[in-house]
Amino acid sequence: MTDTAFKFESDILSALAHPNRLRIVDSLRKGTKCNCELMPELGLEQSNLSRHVRVLIDAGIIKSWKEGVRVNYEVADKKIFKLVDDASAIAKRSLEQKLEALKAG
Repeated sequence: MTDTAFKFESDILSALAHPNRLRIVDSLRKGTKCNCELMPELGLEQSNLSRHVRVLIDAGIIKSWKEGVRVNYEVADKKIFKLVDDASAIAKRSLEQKLEALKAG
């Protein structure tokens, strides 16, 4: 793999490396949502949501468009859900192993 490819992969993984951004992506599993739906669902202020959404858009993970005053968001490629699910499974397994190690003492 080329350095450029590694850089693009790194950008995607970095964009996902925040709990609020993972929550945004997870919320978009259900389909397109506007900022007016995401803010109360996720408990984020407009400025905070905008900052996290910008990171996801810049990484090509989600896309947005305006309809009047509404800004709508959806994932750019549904394959992102598999990546997030795989990361979640790895994190769960890692946590279970750490708990077992603590119990073993």
